Amino acid sequence: MTIDPDRLADLLARKLAALVRTRWPDLPDTAMRGSFPGGASVVDAEGDRAWISLSAESDAERRLGAALAVARRAGARELHVVVDGDAAPVLARRATLFADPPTVWRSDGVELTRAVAAPPAVDPAPAPEAELYRPLLVAAGLEAVVEGGNLIGEYLGLEVARVVVDDGGGAHIEAGVGRFDREAGALMFADLGETDALARVVELVSRHRNATAERHPINQLVPERWLRTALIAEPGRVGAASLEAVPSALARRNLLEIGVASARGVDLDGRPLIVTCSTGVDLDLVPAAADDRLAHDPDARLVLAVPGRDAVPVTTELASRLILPATVVAVEDGWTSIASGRP
Repeated sequence: MTIDPDRLADLLARKLAALVRTRWPDLPDTAMRGSFPGGASVVDAEGDRAWISLSAESDAERRLGAALAVARRAGARELHVVVDGDAAPVLARRATLFADPPTVWRSDGVELTRAVAAPPAVDPAPAPEAELYRPLLVAAGLEAVVEGGNLIGEYLGLEVARVVVDDGGGAHIEAGVGRFDREAGALMFADLGETDALARVVELVSRHRNATAERHPINQLVPERWLRTALIAEPGRVGAASLEAVPSALARRNLLEIGVASARGVDLDGRPLIVTCSTGVDLDLVPAAADDRLAHDPDARLVLAVPGRDAVPVTTELASRLILPATVVAVEDGWTSIASGRP
């Protein structure tokens, strides 16, 4: 039986209110219950407090920005985030990066326990066998990027190749856009050597992923990584002298997922700099960017790079609330035609 979405939202809100009262018995009956993507909200307008619950199935690690925005809109000065899964430590880590941090609680039945922040994220280096293939990726016109301990080749931010190391220590390149395409490519290009197979995939992708191509799935995927590639090619657009791609604290799980793309470098005065790119209005941009800075250089200046149309007030406001505030830079139109001298 399918539960009506409105009824489900009301049930989740009632459950949250009951859970809150086990620890805050002073919660008045006038507290407003509401919905929240993947959870529910309760706001005590009289006490300027808000509680937001997140389920393990709701990408809870990536919901802190939305929770902060909802609390801000409700006028709450005190925010409590309740999580029923293993996302609590990561959420707690991200919360500590704000000057007015929300409190993150892990729920276990009717018990609430204050979450302990996870340590900064660490991305492992690729296996030495994989690194041997870096020159091959570069020679094919790709940007060699490390992510999740893997060495991948990107064309304008889109993964088109990955170096795979087997259990025996042998390494080889799999060419294709995403895992399923790489598996199909292994069959399609079985008669070609690695260099020729890689060149074939790059040629196919380049037809669609460029500034003048008609709309196509290949030029719509991971636009934030395309923006990062453009800024690495022309770092002066965000006040940087040089930039290099770095992995994010929370790695993307697929090419359809909304996310951020970060780079590390120095600004025009030689100071350490982290630039985090995003497209569209992503409420989790600020927590994600701050988390990436924590992973790579906690004291660096942080710049949030977004297309001009996406530089919205809520992003600037959340960026100002970090312990080390970030600067939002609106990138001018035309950035899709920059990267690496490609058309």
